[in-house]
Amino acid sequence: MTATSSPRSRRSFHHVLANTLVASVVNMTVWFAVTFWVYLETRSVFATGIIAGIFLGLTALSGVWFGSLVDHHRKRNVMLGSSAASFGLYAASLVVYLAAGPEPFRDPASPVLWGFVLLLMSGVIVGNIRGIAMSTVVTLLVPESGRDRANGMVGTTTGVSFLVTSVISGLLIGMSGMLSVVLVALVATGAVIVHLVTLSIPEVRAVHAADGSRRTDLRGTVALVAAVPGLLALIVFSTINNFLGGILMALADPYGLSLVSVEVWGLLWGVLSAGFIIGGLAISKRGLGRNPVRTILLANIVLWTICSVFTLRSSIVLLAVGMFIYLCVVPFAEAAEQTVLQKVVPFERQGRVFGFAQSVEQAASPLTAFLISPIAQFVFVPFMTTGAGADLLGPWFGTGPERGLALLFTIAGILGLVLTLVAFTTRHYRGLSRHYLETHADGPTAEPEVGQLAAAA
Repeated sequence: MTATSSPRSRRSFHHVLANTLVASVVNMTVWFAVTFWVYLETRSVFATGIIAGIFLGLTALSGVWFGSLVDHHRKRNVMLGSSAASFGLYAASLVVYLAAGPEPFRDPASPVLWGFVLLLMSGVIVGNIRGIAMSTVVTLLVPESGRDRANGMVGTTTGVSFLVTSVISGLLIGMSGMLSVVLVALVATGAVIVHLVTLSIPEVRAVHAADGSRRTDLRGTVALVAAVPGLLALIVFSTINNFLGGILMALADPYGLSLVSVEVWGLLWGVLSAGFIIGGLAISKRGLGRNPVRTILLANIVLWTICSVFTLRSSIVLLAVGMFIYLCVVPFAEAAEQTVLQKVVPFERQGRVFGFAQSVEQAASPLTAFLISPIAQFVFVPFMTTGAGADLLGPWFGTGPERGLALLFTIAGILGLVLTLVAFTTRHYRGLSRHYLETHADGPTAEPEVGQLAAAA
């Protein structure tokens, strides 16, 4: 059976998408703000790397479990649980902030600082449940022929989130610090919960595996992924990409903040995030083409080419132009992967497969984030400031701490570009492309009939 388009299902999709947008803005504002704030309080690149590592590590550890929750419960209920847990964690962080006073937060080794950060980042991580659930809601409510465009709309909301988040977080931190960030997060998360309570997602019952198991079932999920030609290779490719991408996550803010003030950096991110919106809108209008697997690799060629050149000069203009193009292309890679998984994975397993992909793909990035920040601070920064790199590369690359960070970006970009070009030549790419196209020609995998679900609900 296939999902059918109906006014009720379209209305439900748009309401859930809007609700997810607000929740995403809240969680991303907390994430951006705490990274900005910790760097400004401690001036430690290592500390910002630790925050990136906490985010990525918790994401990797929680993905399969979160996916199981999505598969075994109604989508609205797991979204409500996600927002309620975030609200509780943000409330606890507020208590810590008010009780501790300002001094502990200036010491990068302070247990109070890291307890506060862990509470906030846990509230952000719980929000990942909504992302997994949203991917399955696209399958539930959108006909197969329109899913690439629906995934483009989801990408557009990500862009809007970045735009709003960047402006809000930079201004809030610049003007009044973390107190206002936490208060805004609590109020907005409360509003999300109230709105979500009033929504109805047409779903007769929670979906369970064929054996009725309510377990996480990691073994069965791995077996399903391995059974689809090339799917495991796609996840491995994304994992290696994320290993290199951890460099961007750990060092982008310190590099940007070395060039401009936190207010300007936040506003600039807001402007640049329009790239996400442009990319998402382009997908929602034109789709991803006949073969989204090919689209994934083409997008990565563009992304890594940009990464290898956008820090060649110590220029905020060059960085801004490169980041804008980068963010325009990211939605194509993400929407293409979502579309492939929605097509080749049975609906009743999609939560676990999306969660498994999230866990595996993010598993390498914590290692990068934890390792790259001390390597940057204690190896590359001195190498390009007073070391041999300043003499060897300095005449054309520039010298100083930010040039050490820039050198790491260039190295990551070159490695990612080589990896993507090699992936194009593999049998795994050809196998997954062939399987997707054959599945597309034969008809969709078994999915709930949304028209019937809406009527039954």
